[in-house]
Amino acid sequence: MVEKSGLHTRNLHKNSYDFEELISCVPELKHYVFTNTYGNLTINFSIPKAVKLLNKALLEHFYNVKNWDIPDENLCPPIPGRADYIHNIADLLAENSREIPVGLSVKGLDIGTGANLVYPLIAHQSYGWQMLGTDINQKSLDNAHKILVGNSDILKDIQLKFQPDSNFIFKNILNSEDRFTFSMCNPPFHDSEESTMKGNLRKTKNLKKSKTQKPNLNFSGQQSELWCEGGELAFMSKMIEESALYSSQILWFTCLVSKKENLFKLNSLLKKFKAFEVKTIDMAQGQKVSRILAWSFVPPQERKIWFK
Repeated sequence: MVEKSGLHTRNLHKNSYDFEELISCVPELKHYVFTNTYGNLTINFSIPKAVKLLNKALLEHFYNVKNWDIPDENLCPPIPGRADYIHNIADLLAENSREIPVGLSVKGLDIGTGANLVYPLIAHQSYGWQMLGTDINQKSLDNAHKILVGNSDILKDIQLKFQPDSNFIFKNILNSEDRFTFSMCNPPFHDSEESTMKGNLRKTKNLKKSKTQKPNLNFSGQQSELWCEGGELAFMSKMIEESALYSSQILWFTCLVSKKENLFKLNSLLKKFKAFEVKTIDMAQGQKVSRILAWSFVPPQERKIWFK
């Protein structure tokens, strides 16, 4: 087994894929597996159907998630990178309790969970955490609910909630008595449909090693999943501003940051809103580099008793 560079040490996907095992979970995957020029089994990651079947197999084989599926137009996320975010949150929580807290005493909030529900599924199946997934797209939540119904053993531990107003992130979601151990989010980082298509053209060229000029949205995705007005910086600025209003209800706010150049402005904003502690956690998967921005308004001494 060849180990993939950069993935978290607890990431179940840090070794190369065993396609024989994965095909045993999802037989249809075999139609998309081939031997590359290096003599290794792989799939063409520019084919949406192949990626979706690979995800379905990974979730079933490693996390015992059955009947996973998403509509063709929805975002199909890479499972290894999603798992890395979860494991890094686990490490963040362990700093306060000296060990990784497991079980339903940990309650996580996934902002923009999408139709795929991947973060809550991995978080619950890896650490037993209770999760709430939110989204502004009701059709996405309907599909997420369908996945949960197909996995009745975890249905009670993962909840879903519709955000009726895209201008808000935590408002309409959190009640006054709610307390979450962490929030997480993979925000839309493009600022327009045009920049989304340009970014995907670069990705498609890298995957196919070709000179194609027509973007192929191999990862699919709804508008709300891929881009928003102002892009990543505007979305996260809004999140930080709103987080200050719920400072005592969430222990750690976290969000993925794809563009390193945004960190300075985001850190300045967190300083303005008097976040008690701010961390940047680097993540890497092959050549792709991203980071988690985490902040807390809760003093360290109070964090230690959060789980008690």
